[in-house]
Amino acid sequence: MFTPPRRWRTRQQEFERTDDLFGFVQRLQPAAHAGDAEARWLVSRANEYCAGYARAPADYARDTALIEGLELRAARPLGRARSRVAARCQRFAPEDPVGFVQLVAQREEAALAGSLAAEAALLAMGEPLADDELYRTDLVERVQASRDPDAYAALAPAMGLAAAGDAALAGQVAGSQAAELAWQLAACRLGLDCSPAGALMTTYCANGGICARQPRQDFSSFVLEAALSPKDADEVEKWVDELVREPDIGMVMR
Repeated sequence: MFTPPRRWRTRQQEFERTDDLFGFVQRLQPAAHAGDAEARWLVSRANEYCAGYARAPADYARDTALIEGLELRAARPLGRARSRVAARCQRFAPEDPVGFVQLVAQREEAALAGSLAAEAALLAMGEPLADDELYRTDLVERVQASRDPDAYAALAPAMGLAAAGDAALAGQVAGSQAAELAWQLAACRLGLDCSPAGALMTTYCANGGICARQPRQDFSSFVLEAALSPKDADEVEKWVDELVREPDIGMVMR
């Protein structure tokens, strides 16, 4: 399993737990400006997490109130997730650098400073550092070799439907929505915070409307018990087993 330095673990924990992500970003900025790859990556994560709120705080609050006012069972988890985002991001404003172009620039800086997670995120955003098959193959192999849960999670969208038909990813867990979920579940198994209030679970719900009905359900149990059929869940678990094994072992999608 990926074993990050103590400072990295502390920063990651603060990102997941702080009630003030704006202050978190401000505290990281000196290190980010000095070229700290981890700080640059976490600044981009906080900005991405808060982007939906920061673009229009008043509209976000109004829409959240409307959702909560529906008093429907299905709307409750969405309202909770949006309220959590609003509370953690309340000091962000539209002028903060949370747009797509700014996030790409932040992640390019982080990747060039040495952040593998940022490099993986750029591929998932359609803005890779290089755009050729050899690079994509190498990046996926480096992510698997790293055992870094952040890098796995960042790469996951690039390994889903976006990877269908990509010769560079032949022999990898890639090319379907189930493959994307497998990479995310592998990140959970390697140590990513996949708890009910974690960033992964919250953004799935607040941004995508994909929410667990049970407030205490974590990401792994939600995917395997609620989002997939038993047959698909068994297949995805096999892929997860492959992804968390030694990095030179691949698996061909079937």
